[in-house]
Amino acid sequence: MNKESDNPNESSIPTVSEDSNTLGDIRINHSVVASIVRLAALEVAGVAAVGGGFVDGIAEIFSKKGDERGVRVEEDEAGDYQIEIRVILRFGVELAAVATQIQQRISEQVEKMTSKNVSRVNVVIDGVRTHEEEKQQEEWEDEHTD
Repeated sequence: MNKESDNPNESSIPTVSEDSNTLGDIRINHSVVASIVRLAALEVAGVAAVGGGFVDGIAEIFSKKGDERGVRVEEDEAGDYQIEIRVILRFGVELAAVATQIQQRISEQVEKMTSKNVSRVNVVIDGVRTHEEEKQQEEWEDEHTD
């Protein structure tokens, strides 16, 4: 955790030059990083959903943080991000290969967008889903959301 930050869910970005140091700090809330993580994972072929497990569904009901569902972002002592993401993959894909692609994509996007290092991306595969199950899930969500 960065000692300069008052909020444990924010991290400071290192300044690009000494001139910009006089302008103040830039902080990125962990929920923003979680959104980047979710979107990056969904770009990977073979990913059906991020989160989506029973526990995540219950947590979403009681939380306004829908973008963080299935994603946990923390910082180590060096200030690098440690990320855990829970995914559901499409039936028939090579699970380990897709998980590796998820790790690479998340690391690339988070480092590119935040200018901070990612020391770890843990991928937890919570299930597999057929194309038919995906369609049923989407239809259910359409019927049960405002």
